[in-house]
Amino acid sequence: MSQTTRTQGKTVVLVNGVPASGKSTIAHLLSEQFALPVLTIDGIKEPFMAQFDDIDRAFNRRLGCAAYEVIWSIVAASPKQCVFLIDAWFGFQPKESLIRYLEHAGINRVLEVWNSIPGNLAAARYAQRLEVRRNGHPGEEYLPELLRLADSAQPMSLGPVYIVDQAKPIDSAALISWMRHALED
Repeated sequence: MSQTTRTQGKTVVLVNGVPASGKSTIAHLLSEQFALPVLTIDGIKEPFMAQFDDIDRAFNRRLGCAAYEVIWSIVAASPKQCVFLIDAWFGFQPKESLIRYLEHAGINRVLEVWNSIPGNLAAARYAQRLEVRRNGHPGEEYLPELLRLADSAQPMSLGPVYIVDQAKPIDSAALISWMRHALED
């Protein structure tokens, strides 16, 4: 990363997409390549989920909202030269909420990696993970909703967007090149 990137102010890279769209894989790849910290909703929420036996969908959503708030609190408290990768499905709250969090956190630049995925592939990936997901995440009953959601979801588009087509092999070199140039601009 160039010195310019570090002096331009806070930058966030939204690694965005519906559940099971490949966000964590992409966030990990970018984190390793650019030595950037990753903040994830599940990474914050799941230790709390482990403390409860019965978590319904409404409580899961409340934990997700709290984790989202924690992420933006961490970003807001960080020095101006920080760059964060944020792995989340940003469509679970209104876009206006994200804009308010970005403003409050003092974000100067937003980059987005959008994980585009057909509904049938997102549902199949989610179904494969049902047995290993922590208690409290939606179960099999969520699959029809996820299928529809994936087919209609869109990026936040609050800055430059790179689209990863999750139905094809990931072109890591192209993504890394885009990210390098985007961070240097």
